[in-house]
Amino acid sequence: MDRVCHFEVPYSDKDRMEKFYSGVFGWQAMPAPGDVPYTFLITTEVNEQHMPKEPGGINGGSYARGEQGATSPLIVIEVESCEQRIRDVEAAGGANVMGPHQVGDMGIYAQVKDTEDNIIGLWQPLGRG
Repeated sequence: MDRVCHFEVPYSDKDRMEKFYSGVFGWQAMPAPGDVPYTFLITTEVNEQHMPKEPGGINGGSYARGEQGATSPLIVIEVESCEQRIRDVEAAGGANVMGPHQVGDMGIYAQVKDTEDNIIGLWQPLGRG
C-alpha cells in the first residue's frame, strides 16, 4: 500500500503564505538548498537528513502558483516507481501532468491527475524502483 508522505501548497504571495502557516499552525518555512524556488514547510521535528523524527510525521513544501503543475494544495504519495504509477494512473483513466524528474539526490517526482481532475504528487525515494 502506498502512503501519503508529503504535501504541497502553492502560493501567490510567499511572505503572506509563510506568515499564515507559521502564525496559524506554528509551521516553520525553510528555503530549499541551492537555487531552487521551493520552500519546505516543517510541521514536525526533523533529523539530520531533514526527515520527520516522529513515525507518521509529514512535512510539506510550497512553490509559486503556476510554476508547478498544481494550483491548489495536493498530497504526495510515496511509490516504488513513478514511471509504473504513471502507467497505472493512465490505465485507470487519469493523466500525467508533469515528470517524472529527479530532485537532487533525494528522489524522483511526478504529478498526475486522477479521474476527478485532482492533481496528486508521486514521490519515489532514490534507491527504490
